[in-house]
Amino acid sequence: MEIVTTIRREVLTLPAAHLGPDNPLPPLRPLDETHRVEDRDKEDLPRDMARQIDYAPLHSLLPVRVRDGYDRRREPRPIDTLVIENDRLRVTVLPGLGGRIGSLVHRPTGRELLYRNPVFQPANFALNGAWFSGGIEWNIGATGHTALSCSPVHAARVPAPDGGRMLRLWEWERLRDLPFQVDLWLPEGSDFLYVGVRIRNPHEKPVPTYWWSNIAVPEDCRVLAPAEEAWQFGYERRLRRVPVPVHDGTDRTYPRNSTYAADYFYEVPERRRRWIAALDADGRGLVQTSTDELGGRKLFVWGRGPGGRRWQEWLTEPGTGGYCEIQAGLARTQLEHVRLEAGGEVSWMEAYGPFDARPDGEWTGVLRAAEDRLEAVLPRADVDAARTAWQPYADTEPGERLATGSGWGALEVLRAGWKLPGTPFDESTLGEEQQPWLHLLRAGSLPEPPDSRPPGGTLVARHWRDQLETAPATPLTEYHLGVAQWHAGDRAQAVRSWERGLRHAPVRWPVLRCLAVADQEARHPERAAERYAQAFDDLGRVRREAGDDDGSWTAVTAALGREAVEALLAVGRTGDARSVWQRLDPATRERGRFRLIEAGLLLAEGRREEARAVFDAGFEVADLREGDEVIGRLWGALTDEPLPEHHDFRMRPTP
Repeated sequence: MEIVTTIRREVLTLPAAHLGPDNPLPPLRPLDETHRVEDRDKEDLPRDMARQIDYAPLHSLLPVRVRDGYDRRREPRPIDTLVIENDRLRVTVLPGLGGRIGSLVHRPTGRELLYRNPVFQPANFALNGAWFSGGIEWNIGATGHTALSCSPVHAARVPAPDGGRMLRLWEWERLRDLPFQVDLWLPEGSDFLYVGVRIRNPHEKPVPTYWWSNIAVPEDCRVLAPAEEAWQFGYERRLRRVPVPVHDGTDRTYPRNSTYAADYFYEVPERRRRWIAALDADGRGLVQTSTDELGGRKLFVWGRGPGGRRWQEWLTEPGTGGYCEIQAGLARTQLEHVRLEAGGEVSWMEAYGPFDARPDGEWTGVLRAAEDRLEAVLPRADVDAARTAWQPYADTEPGERLATGSGWGALEVLRAGWKLPGTPFDESTLGEEQQPWLHLLRAGSLPEPPDSRPPGGTLVARHWRDQLETAPATPLTEYHLGVAQWHAGDRAQAVRSWERGLRHAPVRWPVLRCLAVADQEARHPERAAERYAQAFDDLGRVRREAGDDDGSWTAVTAALGREAVEALLAVGRTGDARSVWQRLDPATRERGRFRLIEAGLLLAEGRREEARAVFDAGFEVADLREGDEVIGRLWGALTDEPLPEHHDFRMRPTP
């Protein structure tokens, strides 16, 4: 009996780490992005690629906050899912985690077509921190994993072109201030999931945009893509053109053949069909194809080196098979951003499904056979026709709501009066985070936070900065205005705003911390250290007066204490650094990041054996950044012994 396509709610229980609170301090420092191209490499790039690499790269996370409150203590936790299913495919979507597709199962064979992570373990790979591996993720915003990786999106049923129902996901991307939608359409009897994507620019000026659909697949495979050349990018930050499939005597289309982590951005000829596939030794796997608007294709490999293997273990659990990523994007490389004109939009159709083809053999012949097979099971014209059929439905208003995202889109729609058919950002979604800014919008002033609580996040777009400039100049308004001015690049004016706010502020630590960061960026480390010490003292006073019975001040104490210790150590004030350390919450001091800080503090105090004992006792830095070599550097300062395997996260050859 034929089964019609259904969309239903389910609950998935996984061993999952706790996400914890976001970092309450505004991210004022320049974005630590590993995907930067050496200037010497830009001279030899195609002109359009070089132009798009230089076009509006992201320099700041504002207004987004850093998500670093997660841990590595996994226990069974329920995760809400939405399941789309017909008689051929079962698609599991995670609306609370960026709308990621967590699983894609071919029902007739029972084959999982993706790498499905058996745990939920955040790690520091997203632009704003928390990210997890596995499935198909929708990367929008800027180079890197989206800031929405571990955030909820809106979801609802909408009519599909074939008379059935699609699942619509939509949200407001805050780094570029753009609304987007992802329509998941699984026609009855289809072996392929269609995915219609649209990004809109409602602003009166062009905006840089970015998109890469990121598909995790088991790494015991060969990756096929219609290209004879690729742009290789590794953690040495070099971008160079290399042949495909063999480079430096090794066939790089087999992910396990590489030693170190690397990206391979395929140079797909202009008129050739856009597709990429990952096939196991038996020639079975997954294929992704799209209309031509989504022109880029990429392979990411972890490599077989110790750092790559360690990261693979870090993101899941022992005994789990490794994965690689095949991706599709708007540009040839992830280092580029694309100009989206004022009032414009960009949209395309993707398709995902099972694929069988010969993986081994001479490259040109393998590709020709695979493309013939793809044309037989899913003609290129059918994908183009699916896009044409879907486009009139992209504006259809959603029906039954299945999940709720953030209220930021609702705030922007209220502010600007935009009409965005198909992606309603209802006023009912406005929450606690949006309330101060809604008050500013309607009453022209910012309300003071209750009980001297931390000031909350800052909106930094030009229109919000203008409203802050005309609002009553309270200490809180001066604080937020300074953050917005800092984001705009007017650092001198930001410092003046913070200094004005400091004169009458009953709570001084938020502004002192901002001024300390400004001092660091201006290369005044001694003054920065003094301001950090004052800020931490003031935070302690405010916390005592507030009566911290529920532990709600723990996150800000940890965040400010971490920065203060590091700033004080940088200028040799070890006694003051120790004083800050001792005033941190005991549970905070036991976290892996703070155990690492303690080892550095002990080393600075000349207590080398005790610092080594911290390593011997063991710790895990849950929020260790992709490409960060801080553990190795500290270990090297303590001993000449080889770095222990469980601390080896190096993603490049040792210099």
